[in-house]
Amino acid sequence: MGISTKSTYGIRAMFELALHYKRGPVSAAYISEKENISAPYLEQLLSTLRRKGLVKSVRGPKGGYVLAKRPKEISVGDIVRVLDEGITPLHGISDKSSSLNCSMIDKCVTKNVWKKLKDTVDGLLDGVTLKDLCNDAKKMGIDRAIEHKYTFHI
Repeated sequence: MGISTKSTYGIRAMFELALHYKRGPVSAAYISEKENISAPYLEQLLSTLRRKGLVKSVRGPKGGYVLAKRPKEISVGDIVRVLDEGITPLHGISDKSSSLNCSMIDKCVTKNVWKKLKDTVDGLLDGVTLKDLCNDAKKMGIDRAIEHKYTFHI
């Protein structure tokens, strides 16, 4: 059991969007550079997150991605379920079914342990929002705004 690279990168990308919430779109290139995520892989993740309604894309020269909801309305669990269909401690327990998908279900002594573990992990992930991550970043001194490389004078 573990969080996949896909979910880890997705959470990091969503964290960047949350840090810049209400400041305009954030480019995939910026997120890729800040979070050290391959740009093509990040684009795939952002595309999935967009299709599932967690982010919106904005076209144009100042385009990029924005959160589709407020940071306090998106949990880490939401992101993991979109990208990985949840975390499963045992192959027979899934988010799509509340019971073991096993031919030996009637003889499985440990099924309740795995179900409780899954419920605990789901509860923890659902209890942490992007806003919580931003608050933690601020306490750690790692919150940051978009750093513009160019200055234009008119």
